[in-house]
Amino acid sequence: MTWKIELIFVPVSDVDRAKDFYEKIGFNPDHDQQVNDELRFVQMTPPGSACSIAFGTGLGVDLQPGQQNTIQVVVPNADEAKAQLEAAGVAARGVDELGWGRFVWFDDPDGNTWTLQELPDYGAQG
Repeated sequence: MTWKIELIFVPVSDVDRAKDFYEKIGFNPDHDQQVNDELRFVQMTPPGSACSIAFGTGLGVDLQPGQQNTIQVVVPNADEAKAQLEAAGVAARGVDELGWGRFVWFDDPDGNTWTLQELPDYGAQG
């Protein structure tokens, strides 16, 4: 049996602001449905990812905006990822070199923190 993570909820205080932010950094807006006055569902996918994020109103997510700090995304090049974020006007922290990768961090407008990791070239280690 295969298990795939396909959707992670990100708590936000302003759905339109969050959607604009994630579009600005290259996420694809897959869905934006206003079901009724109390329920709106937005799903966005990072470029090249099999896993999407979701946010909205009335979704029953227990986290408060700014509390999501556990999402880690693998990127091919940490320097390029940082430069892309900064070109979009997003403050990025790093690049930190550790034995298990090179890391960059950024926050969305609500303070949810994302970690970007460039994996080491394990094949080059001898």
